Amino acid sequence: MLNQIRPAILMIVVMTVILGLAYPLAMTGIAQVAFPDQANGSLIEKNGTVIGSELIGQSFASEKYFHGRPSMTPGPDPQDPSKTVPTPYNGGFSVGSNYGPIAKPLVDRVAGDVEKLKAENPGVPVPADLATASASGLDPDITPAGALFQVPRVAKARNLPEEKVRQLVADNTEGRFLGIIGEPHVNVLKLNMALDAASAE
Repeated sequence: MLNQIRPAILMIVVMTVILGLAYPLAMTGIAQVAFPDQANGSLIEKNGTVIGSELIGQSFASEKYFHGRPSMTPGPDPQDPSKTVPTPYNGGFSVGSNYGPIAKPLVDRVAGDVEKLKAENPGVPVPADLATASASGLDPDITPAGALFQVPRVAKARNLPEEKVRQLVADNTEGRFLGIIGEPHVNVLKLNMALDAASAE
């Protein structure tokens, strides 16, 4: 009996040290050397202050900024901790709404968002990503079409020529990785930072 227990305990200890300590520390060290920016969260700084991450979206409510995808991430209700309330881009609760495609709350929310967007830019088809949330609820990117749809509103609010704002979108559009993986996209935070810089000029 002891002959069977001793190797089992030894194996647990050895594997815990290897897989629970040595391997994670080695991978962390390699990541810090090879990909320090990504390993530390792809943080974006402005004037020495961290203002966000390339990987997590943010809420931009002002008409002067481009808006990201809707975020349905929940958070604890301050009035009743046993319940949740919408807290957009809450990194602690990365999850979608889990509504099915015909669920009335989802259909009503999307329809309401589409109507608001149609009023913002009449006669122009609404890009799907501006009315639908991502699976994580934290998507920091929108499609180039989603950014171009917002150009008239942003240009008017900033008193900038639409052509200049379109050029900012083009300059901040990232293509497919290696030319084949993924889709072209625009990081909303980076675009808004470029917009602030252009407005300051």
